[in-house]
Amino acid sequence: MSGPSRDGEAGTIRFTFEGKPLLARPGDTLAAALLANGIGLVARSFKYHRPRGIMAAGVEEPNALVTVGTGGRTEPNTRATDLLVYDGLVARSQNRWPSLRLDFGAVLGLVAKALPAGFYYKTFFGSAKRWMVYEWFIRRAAGLGEAPSHADPDRFAQRAAFCDVLIVGAGPAGLSAALDAAESGERVMLVEQDTILAPSLRRDPPQQDPDWADATAKRIAALGGRILLRTTATGYWDDNLVTLTQRLAEPGEEPPGGIAQRLWHVRAKRVVLATGALERPLAFAHNDRPGVMLSQAVRTYVRRFGVIPGRRVVIATNNDDAYLTAAALRDAGAAIVAVLDTRPAPAGAESGFAVFNNAAPLATKGAAHHLRAVSARIDGKIVRWQADLLAMSGGFTPVVHLHMQAGGAALDWDQASQTFLPGTARQNVSSIGAAASADPVGPIFAPENPAKAFIDFQNDVSLGDVDLAWAEGYRSVEHLKRYTTLGMATDQGKTSNMAALGRLAEKQGVAIPEAGLTTFRPPYTPVTMGLLAGRTERDAGAHLRRLALYEAHLAHQPIWQPLGYWKRPRAYPQGSEGLAEAALREARSVRSVVGMTDVSTLAKFEVSGPDAAALLELICATSVGKLAVGRGRYTFMLREDGLVFDDGTVWRLAEDRYLLTSSTGGADRMATHISYVRQVLRPEFRVSAVNVQEHHAGIAVAGPKAVEVVSALIGEAAPRHMSTIAATIVGVPVIVLAASYSGERAFEIYVEADHAEPVWNACHAEVAARGGCLYGLEAMELLRIEKGHLVVGGEIDGRLTPHDLGLDRMLNKAGGYVGAAGLTRPSLALSGRKQLVGLEAISGTIPEGAMLVAGNDSPAEGHVTAAAYRVRAGGSIALGQLTNGFARHGEELIATSPTRGQTARVRVVAPHFYDTAGERYRD
Repeated sequence: MSGPSRDGEAGTIRFTFEGKPLLARPGDTLAAALLANGIGLVARSFKYHRPRGIMAAGVEEPNALVTVGTGGRTEPNTRATDLLVYDGLVARSQNRWPSLRLDFGAVLGLVAKALPAGFYYKTFFGSAKRWMVYEWFIRRAAGLGEAPSHADPDRFAQRAAFCDVLIVGAGPAGLSAALDAAESGERVMLVEQDTILAPSLRRDPPQQDPDWADATAKRIAALGGRILLRTTATGYWDDNLVTLTQRLAEPGEEPPGGIAQRLWHVRAKRVVLATGALERPLAFAHNDRPGVMLSQAVRTYVRRFGVIPGRRVVIATNNDDAYLTAAALRDAGAAIVAVLDTRPAPAGAESGFAVFNNAAPLATKGAAHHLRAVSARIDGKIVRWQADLLAMSGGFTPVVHLHMQAGGAALDWDQASQTFLPGTARQNVSSIGAAASADPVGPIFAPENPAKAFIDFQNDVSLGDVDLAWAEGYRSVEHLKRYTTLGMATDQGKTSNMAALGRLAEKQGVAIPEAGLTTFRPPYTPVTMGLLAGRTERDAGAHLRRLALYEAHLAHQPIWQPLGYWKRPRAYPQGSEGLAEAALREARSVRSVVGMTDVSTLAKFEVSGPDAAALLELICATSVGKLAVGRGRYTFMLREDGLVFDDGTVWRLAEDRYLLTSSTGGADRMATHISYVRQVLRPEFRVSAVNVQEHHAGIAVAGPKAVEVVSALIGEAAPRHMSTIAATIVGVPVIVLAASYSGERAFEIYVEADHAEPVWNACHAEVAARGGCLYGLEAMELLRIEKGHLVVGGEIDGRLTPHDLGLDRMLNKAGGYVGAAGLTRPSLALSGRKQLVGLEAISGTIPEGAMLVAGNDSPAEGHVTAAAYRVRAGGSIALGQLTNGFARHGEELIATSPTRGQTARVRVVAPHFYDTAGERYRD
């Protein structure tokens, strides 16, 4: 099978398959390397254990699934077509015993008639004792690969990014769109799941400028664009949030940089989908035999990898594209013995090949797990050709998964190409290139033996199974899917769904669009669980830190919430309470009596020295330099471009000593910012800025009886709102700050972390004595949303100005702070910016993260940043960002989340739902 162009073996890579040492070239996928080594049989199907070879050349591969790696890095069900060979790769087949060539499970194929679609629904009945017998066999048969039993040693990272335009797919269309956007001044992010840019140009080289792709990429990068290879867009969510999976190491490979994969959360102003199209197989008897491949995949192996998958080739097609494959094979030295074209003459007449029109494969024959012959009915007679490769093309299906996940309207049916095309988009997304169009195709012949004409190759679902499901009353495509397991394999129906829809429509006597569609759920391709867990379990090199009061919390059995480096109590359920019940009880305790919570993880910085006030006047956008000793103020910080990136409080502890607090998640970012201002902008200042985040533990006490609790603890009057005093609690020195995040009278008590536990216990005793309780992050969220307080990452997401957030009245009128110049940019004063609003539900429950639209077919005008129920009054409320939101109070909108299937009618209001005058938290 190896082609003449595979020379220059000096840089060969050593790997093993089924324990056999083999060689590959740099840049080979495992599939290409196996074909180059003459290996056609690579897997067994799930149900009948039928021999399976390589069918595709990308993520749509349904057959060539292998297990790679050893120990904790073992990864089953890896597509050989999407795995880059590396030195030391260990790969083996799966779902076979005792070996790939001699698999006793293949005996199931002999009793296939007894195992039709849905047989398990009709077979496993009887007594409980009988079920125990069934279970043993079911568990033995279930699954393909075996899950690893060792702990995964790899680390996974997560990262967020913003851009003006995210382009998915770096083919010719995607590269061109990215260059146009970059040249227009937009921030561009371009992602490609392959290892190279424009992989289709390796399959079909351009006649002019072969270096066009690389030159275009360099131009994009020079204009500030970001290009990520080996990165797949796995999901499209509300408000143009796209999740990306970036593979930094191949499955089973030890990560060279310490991190195996990175999960990106990208928020884009607009998204361009240049995701291409997938070739469809044809259905005929024994179309699953090794040696039957998709036409474009064959062309890819010939031209990109220098591999000829067969020497005597039959081409089966209903379109012009397959003739390019015939030409590529002929140029590489293969013999094209026949081209079977379902279209009438003169299709293919000028190709120079032996073309048979109105013809399609009837069946294949094989021996020793290899293709040997292909037959077709020509003018009423069966004709057979000796062949070791059949390249088939049943047309192309645009990749519309992400378009539909974005909440796109029903797809448009194109009769000429027999495919669905992207329809109207609800979010700011467009599809281009092959993802938005398709060429006309000819008819697809109905096979004479549907029972052996497979459409879901991994799960052994044939057209005969679709017919049986129809005969047994299954009319809905969703019922058909579950009854037959069609499209439920690892490829999620990428090569099977269109054939199934066509057959179902034929049975119903309707057009394909009327047969319906299944749901395009994320992820588009399989994602390892370790990547989703991310820092929760494998922290990508950063330390996972424990609260100083961890043991004290543990005694109350909280639900833990990952937050930055930390895990904080989310709630403290009692009895049979769930999260929501516990959080609501805790929040009501704060509103009516008193509660206490751990705020130790807040960022804290001691700023001292003769120029401490001047430094803080630079860092903070509000005036803080004139604070009296013992007083504090809410503040927020800007980036140099004028956008808000964090908020907190400033307290003057002494004449030249201040305490600055900010958010937990932004602690590192704030430390970097302070260091930059101190060392770069004002190196002449006589000032010290020390990060004391972990030096002090923090305890917040809030509620109508908070003053009683604090006064009892410190033995003197509690400080008035936004004041601070030094005191002692159970003999331990503390700093008491009077500040509220809940909307009630509240205090924060800071104590050296090593001495925090006795202070916590004393606080808890006083709170409990007044009928109060502990509360966690979930209750804190309910309280702060009701009060309209901001949170970094939600409302403060790095895109809004102080004006957008309603904070502009607090700005230091003297200016001089970081970001003041950035605020003067004309673009920040233009109409059409998103602004902070409140939302009240008129009907339904407001989904968090939902899009805000004027009507069902209207574009998104904003999104929900946080949603909650009123703590005592009831009713669904939310905070959100809305275009021109300040001027739209009273307007009614729809909050819709297609990914959650939830919708609510909402009224735009001010972002303050509780004690708008601020009377409850003041003296």
